[in-house]
Amino acid sequence: MEGQINWTALGVFIFFFLLVTVLGFWASRWQSGSANKGAHLDEWGLGGRNFGTWITWFLVGGDFYTAYTIIAVPALVYAVGAYGFFALPYTILVYPIVFVVMPKLWRAAHRAGHVTAADVVYGRYASRPLELAIALTGVVATMPYIALQLIGMEVVIKALGVTGELPLAAAFIILALYTYSAGLRAPALIAFVKDLMIYIVVLVAVVLVPMKLGGYSAVFSAASDAFAQKGGATGITLKPQQILPFATLALGSAMAAFMYPHTLTGIFAAKSADTIRKNAVFLPAYTVLLGLIALLGFMAHAAHINVKSNNDVVPALFNALFPSWFSGFAFSAIAIGALVPAAVMSIGAANLFTRNFWKPYVNPGVTPAGEAKVAKLVSLAVKLGALVCIIFMPTQFALDLQLLGGLWILQTFPAVVFGLFSRWFRAVALLAGWAVGIGVGSWIAFADGIKPVHTLVVGGSSYTLYTGLLALALNIAVAVVVQLALGRRGDTYQEPSEPALKRS
Repeated sequence: MEGQINWTALGVFIFFFLLVTVLGFWASRWQSGSANKGAHLDEWGLGGRNFGTWITWFLVGGDFYTAYTIIAVPALVYAVGAYGFFALPYTILVYPIVFVVMPKLWRAAHRAGHVTAADVVYGRYASRPLELAIALTGVVATMPYIALQLIGMEVVIKALGVTGELPLAAAFIILALYTYSAGLRAPALIAFVKDLMIYIVVLVAVVLVPMKLGGYSAVFSAASDAFAQKGGATGITLKPQQILPFATLALGSAMAAFMYPHTLTGIFAAKSADTIRKNAVFLPAYTVLLGLIALLGFMAHAAHINVKSNNDVVPALFNALFPSWFSGFAFSAIAIGALVPAAVMSIGAANLFTRNFWKPYVNPGVTPAGEAKVAKLVSLAVKLGALVCIIFMPTQFALDLQLLGGLWILQTFPAVVFGLFSRWFRAVALLAGWAVGIGVGSWIAFADGIKPVHTLVVGGSSYTLYTGLLALALNIAVAVVVQLALGRRGDTYQEPSEPALKRS
């Protein structure tokens, strides 16, 4: 089947891709409202800050659960078993953080017209170096994340039997054009279609695949036998030595998740703080979906799927067990699942460049319309850069950079979040902590061969934990020490009367 075009599946795939393309260009007028500012960064980059509960739910879920998630989570479960389920507790831990932190961040942004997290940091601390550090980290961490979406799309295009880079390039040129035209409204509208298709695909799969394979008992039994034969740290339950790295990976990933520019873009686009709280209540429905998606990794063992790359497991499973038309539907759902987050990520990165580099360092007098124009052009450049990376660089390079990106973006947590609750820290202390966290964390990751966890030996005992969380602990410790050395502390933050530095 590999190398042969599946014309039925390809026809279904093209139909749905054309459907979302039409929606993407039409979206420029969608949800514009009476308060439309016209040519303004708020309109292009944040959808007019007018998204209600349902739109925000689909948008945040759409860019949080990406095509690569659908490909990579079952692939990890297929490869190592229970350890791959760390994504589930991570997406459970993240929502209390969203409920407590994000409404405060939204109010800070809404009150002063901030568009990015770096804007909020500058509004709180009035420090250009700290603002630049947060913006730079956001852009660098986002680029490989966009590339991962391309990898997810590349996998399903290959599963259709289509070879070469031209289909991938064409898909992203179309994506770039309607994102340029409609801004955040395009992925917000397409997210409705994408999530509906993903839910249909996953619910059909978790019912029909076990029926074809003899039931869930047969699925778990086959997976258990496969891991027993493979040996090592694999199995359908966690090994004792995996519990600490599993827990710290989940916690660190949860703290990092909403520091990414694309997730914060969805938050800032909400029309109220209550919208965000309601989303924190209802977004866990996606966690149920993710758990079902992860089970596909076990089902692949029961279906005796053998692949050269673990990332091919999900497409191979669908090609083996479903008719061509449904495989085409599933692959188009995954591909659209790449378009939504890639669009939001490029918008988030473009907003950061425009607000926190172009405006303060290149053109301080730029108008809101000028900001929108710069951001549109930068979003094109960001997508083009990600495409070039995938075509001309090894896939492993993007995977390694994405792993490091998670470590790096986690180091912005103190600067972005602490200032919402207290003014004890000063900018120089937070900047010192950020620099040490980035530097030492990267050094440890490279020394370990770009692995997510690091083993500490304390008193003869070994403890393996997430490197990003280790770097964050060092980050906070350095910030506290520098702050104490400075000998001055600010007042406790009083939100209702707190004036912020306004960024028009």
